[in-house]
Amino acid sequence: MGKKKIKDKRLDRRTFLKVTGAAGVGVAASTFGVPLLLRAAPEPIRIGSVQPATGPLAVIGVGQRRGNQLAVDYINANGGIKSMGGAKLELLLGDSESKPEVGRSEADRLIREGAVVMTGPFQSGVALAISTLCEQRQVPFVMDVAALDKITAKGHKYTFRVFITVTGLLNGAVKYLKMVTETKKAMPKRAVVTNTADAFGKGMSGGFIKFLKKSGLPIEIVDRVQYPLGIHDLSAEVSRIKAAKPDILFPVSRPGDGIILTRELYKQRVELMGIYGPGSPGWYEPDVIKDLGKLIYYVMINVPWINPNSKVYQQANAAFLKAYKKYLDTNSAYAYTGVLVIADALERAGSTDPDKIVAALKKTHFANHPVVGGPVVFDEKGDNTGALTALIQVQPDPDLLKRVKIVAPKQFAQSDEIVFPAPQLWKR
Repeated sequence: MGKKKIKDKRLDRRTFLKVTGAAGVGVAASTFGVPLLLRAAPEPIRIGSVQPATGPLAVIGVGQRRGNQLAVDYINANGGIKSMGGAKLELLLGDSESKPEVGRSEADRLIREGAVVMTGPFQSGVALAISTLCEQRQVPFVMDVAALDKITAKGHKYTFRVFITVTGLLNGAVKYLKMVTETKKAMPKRAVVTNTADAFGKGMSGGFIKFLKKSGLPIEIVDRVQYPLGIHDLSAEVSRIKAAKPDILFPVSRPGDGIILTRELYKQRVELMGIYGPGSPGWYEPDVIKDLGKLIYYVMINVPWINPNSKVYQQANAAFLKAYKKYLDTNSAYAYTGVLVIADALERAGSTDPDKIVAALKKTHFANHPVVGGPVVFDEKGDNTGALTALIQVQPDPDLLKRVKIVAPKQFAQSDEIVFPAPQLWKR
């Protein structure tokens, strides 16, 4: 009896090894009450994010980082990259400090730490530096925000842009300016253009002047006032603006100088029909709106913007509000979109091989995003043909988060009324 039991055990063991081998051990082990042998989890896929997290653009850079991270968390919570065994995304963080040379060195560091795709960096000057590096390192670079045409003009292999180009911004700026002046039957005659003296500020304002001259609108640019990014006093510049006696101001600004400029315009009582931003982030950031209160009412900005009717936006915005007590604005929404586009390409590539990722990016048709525009589709230069702008205006609303309203185009509009000319700053 005892010998038979021993024999049976030996037969069972031989049968077990013969039938299962190495491949079947997990299934067989479960039959014998042995814990399942788990397959090793796939390595995380590292995405490098360089944003201006400190310095004069920190308020934007922090929002960009948060937008990137929110998208990473969303993808991971929904199973990761399924074509690669559910591999999770991991965000590696870099800080450009608003300096191109720092942005490049930070991108280089993240690539050495294992980033297989880069995103960011908000500023066009920084984007130029990172794009050159990524071409050298053969690492795909998906810009979430950066508008200067020059970045993609050379037709780099590894560089793609989710955001709109300066040319696209300028076309929108002139189109909406014509619409406003014709609809409201109020035509300014004299204008001053202001801009920060960085790559984007110079390129955007210079381009706007050229586009405005070609538009046929009878508006004369009587002065162009430029100043350094991060300036703390604009009293002399505003005195110069006042002396030019413009009917309208066309600023290309950032949040810090936007606040300083507005307060100085109020202090020196510069009379204007209105402020119309051809395309820059100095006027719609939540902190700017909160800081300026009534002084920022009726400013109009032509800008790539969030789509409030998008379910993707509504879900992402709710998560952003819960996490950070701020709404997902145009910059952070594009940062969110950038990572979604990267994840979509990784899913279709099924690999972290750079050339396979590039091949997938070239075939992108990504419609499930939270911003105004059509599906993200990249042309031969790597620019997004679906990128559009909206015209927004800051209007009175008890809810601080609802003061920025889309007024055009109609299919996205949140307000039917455009206020122009606007009441003077000191009469609000």
